Amino acid sequence: MVRASAEFLAWWVVLFALWIVLITAVDLLELAVGGFCALAGALAATAARRAASSR
Repeated sequence: MVRASAEFLAWWVVLFALWIVLITAVDLLELAVGGFCALAGALAATAARRAASSR
């Protein structure tokens, strides 16, 4: 459980940092959208890794 949480958090941090680097104006709405998109991407990446490793 701890490993899965750490993996999810690592994905979220990387994706959120990438979002911040690629946007031009950093305001509250952009941070909220970036956080949500990073959340969705982290969930997808974690699920994909689990599906690939269970084969």
